[in-house]
Amino acid sequence: MAWPSLTYTELILYIPCLLLFFYYLYNIYLVFRLSPNWPLVGMLPSLLANSDRVHDWLAEILQLENGNFYLRGPWFPGMKLFVTADPADVHHILTQNFQNYPKGDEFVEIFEALGHGVFNSDGQLWRFQREKLQLTTSQKCFCTFIGKTTQEKIENSLLPFLSETVERSLVIDLQDMFSRLSFDMTCILAFGTDLGSLSTDFPAVPFAQAVDDATATIFFRISRPSAWWKLLKFLQFGQEKRTAKSRVVGERFIAEVIEKRKREMIEGRHACPDLLGSYLCDENIPNSNKFLRDSVVNFLVAGRDTNSSGLSWFFWALSQNQKTEEKILHELSSVHHSTTLEGMAIFDQEELENLVYFKAALLETLRLFPPVPFNFKSVLKPDILPSGSGVTPDMKIIPSAYAMGRMETIWGKDCMEFKPERWISESGTLRHVPSHKFLAFNAGPRTCLGKSMALTQMKMVAAAMVYNFCFQVVEGQVVAPALSIVLHMKNGLMVRVRRRTSI
Repeated sequence: MAWPSLTYTELILYIPCLLLFFYYLYNIYLVFRLSPNWPLVGMLPSLLANSDRVHDWLAEILQLENGNFYLRGPWFPGMKLFVTADPADVHHILTQNFQNYPKGDEFVEIFEALGHGVFNSDGQLWRFQREKLQLTTSQKCFCTFIGKTTQEKIENSLLPFLSETVERSLVIDLQDMFSRLSFDMTCILAFGTDLGSLSTDFPAVPFAQAVDDATATIFFRISRPSAWWKLLKFLQFGQEKRTAKSRVVGERFIAEVIEKRKREMIEGRHACPDLLGSYLCDENIPNSNKFLRDSVVNFLVAGRDTNSSGLSWFFWALSQNQKTEEKILHELSSVHHSTTLEGMAIFDQEELENLVYFKAALLETLRLFPPVPFNFKSVLKPDILPSGSGVTPDMKIIPSAYAMGRMETIWGKDCMEFKPERWISESGTLRHVPSHKFLAFNAGPRTCLGKSMALTQMKMVAAAMVYNFCFQVVEGQVVAPALSIVLHMKNGLMVRVRRRTSI
């Protein structure tokens, strides 16, 4: 069968019609991809269409909806969410009317792996735990312990690991490396023991895997109706079955750590000022294994995952912005550093404190890639937010730190650019940005107590790495956020490493 021939005039008319058809088709696709809610099934079609890019999907909708929108699940479970990236609403929820927006009982169920630690609890239990944690981590001996532990880990583990990587011409996953490094450092701070998970053979660490399974389950539960994941938990199927097995491993490990630390305290050994040791010495803190277990697990999850995420995205940002790396190197070359036996530089926390551009680059990384991309709140009483949006007790509130870093109304037209200069004032000092606009460390009464500790560790690790080594990201890999409560990279960050020969 011969194809019908087209005249020149018909062809001229046909092409615009075809283009118009594809234009409408594309717009239908955008509506399907970006529309948050559908009749009866709610957000389910849009969530499935955007399952590989949930964080960016939410950010795009918030940009279109001026910072707020309602997200509903399928009709029968009655799942209702209010998602916000509006600074005024965030300030109201997290600070001004803090008492009306607790974590809530459902949050405790979803974050079951964290027990009744400081992240999960509300009211008096939360206040008590926060006060004790703040008292312990703000003591001079603990702050010194952080710096000493980080420096020793850099010298004895990180730099030798990277040197061996260079000698063996290995391609490594920086994200995995940071996860192991942060895990080891946090374990030392939590209970005084280095588990030694950072090694070029990347040994399996059952407890670390148990933590990974727990965080994966939390995201699984958040993104599905409660009736669904509770059914899977009851049947011990899929992700819930893996979680149950991992929890046994994790609880057994923590129980052994607590008992070991108690014996050491009785025998007068191992007197380093770690968190668990400090708690065991405090007569006002419950000596029950459950309280201690919840406290240690919350500290471990916060310290390990947030640092590894922040450092991974920092080195990704440097790989895309060579001028930023050059400016950081120039700053680092101006301060004093100690030298290892192998001739590599190590910086202490005091020397790094006054490096403005270096810290601005870290803050810019956390703006675009906050380790905790969203928060989760319940509603006690009906309330009207500053934006005019109404919220009720049958809703859950999700302030999105990831979306806030991408809002033109907060950061300007260049909000998607990596630009450390936005953090530096005309006088050359760091510019203050209110926490309800820069949500990387939360805001209000629940502002992260580990902010100073995290920045100290990140600066010391990043400075030693940038000054001593060059990192080349492997071409062709796709770098994108994973679907998790922590902003990990979906495919890791594969790099080649070489020694830096000149500054």
